[in-house]
Amino acid sequence: MEDKRFVSKGIKPHNVSIENREKMNITGVLNVISFDEESVIMETEMGILTVRGQGLHINKLNLDEGQVSLDGEIVNLNYSEKGGIVSKSGGFISRMFR
Repeated sequence: MEDKRFVSKGIKPHNVSIENREKMNITGVLNVISFDEESVIMETEMGILTVRGQGLHINKLNLDEGQVSLDGEIVNLNYSEKGGIVSKSGGFISRMFR
């Protein structure tokens, strides 16, 4: 059941569920920014979510409903603020000084 506080503002509820560090379900996803076998970076209702691991694979992607399911070895989850510049290689500043 959706939380009425979010629905009235047009925001989808954001939930993260992890099973045995191998399967992950995320709701409230707005966009997948990038993905490979070691990281999945997505924009959610609560900010930018970076999932790091090994052998990561997206099983389900439904942006109309805001749902992503992935599997693999999940090692780390990290949130950053919305609107920030995201790079798999260390951020905007580090790219400028290469």
